[in-house]
Amino acid sequence: MKRSHFLKNICLSLGAALVLAACGGTQEATAPNGDISAGPWVVGTEPAFPPFESQSDSGELEGFDIDLMQAIGEQAGVDVEFESLPFDGLIPALQAGTIEAAISGMTITEERSQTVDFSRPYFRAGLAIAVAADDSETTSLETLEGKTIAVQIGTTGAKMAGTVKDAKVSTFDSAPLALQELSNGNADAVINDAPATLDAIATGNIDGVKVVGELLTEEFYGIAMPKDSPNLEALNTALAELIENGTYNTIYEKWFGASPVSTLPEAAF
Repeated sequence: MKRSHFLKNICLSLGAALVLAACGGTQEATAPNGDISAGPWVVGTEPAFPPFESQSDSGELEGFDIDLMQAIGEQAGVDVEFESLPFDGLIPALQAGTIEAAISGMTITEERSQTVDFSRPYFRAGLAIAVAADDSETTSLETLEGKTIAVQIGTTGAKMAGTVKDAKVSTFDSAPLALQELSNGNADAVINDAPATLDAIATGNIDGVKVVGELLTEEFYGIAMPKDSPNLEALNTALAELIENGTYNTIYEKWFGASPVSTLPEAAF
């Protein structure tokens, strides 16, 4: 199974830092605490980040984030509707009040937390460097000095690339487009979230690319909501219950081919 192969790559090449998890239990879920505004919750996502969110051949949204958010809605007793948006448009949409939440492999950062609130972490990830399969020189961030780095706009990978001395940073609307630029020989490297990069390689969507070196960061994904959202407590309660009752593990196994092997913190920092 290709997704199982993807998880093996994570475990063998990059270690347990990429895997997350939670305790699986059999306790029956309780009703969430906190106020819930009248549904549905309109949830923004940028569907070009498999295996977290993408479009199927029939045009339906699918992925780990999609299944998890739908399960959160069911647990909280509220309908969830998805709206596809560019990644760099998600936070502005939250600020404008046109969506109630955003789930899109979004890293919880102190900078983003100044403008939106985040749920408890739901995934542990990290940035990795991808290069051409025949590149034996690039092994670390320092070896990217003066080179062309392709990134997805508005991401932590783009921010990291901006710190590399004399590098030319090319931005793209999605991570697959950045990886394709590398595959086509028009970039020397991509800095991107490791799970999505490994999935693109394992599923054969990107040819002639490999991941090198150690993880550059340890990051946590969270669900973003507007500041002081009345729904945040209910969302966090529902997410905690899915972790406790084993639903989270079931969704994780569906998309990554194995059970999560480490626990998640209740806060990113």
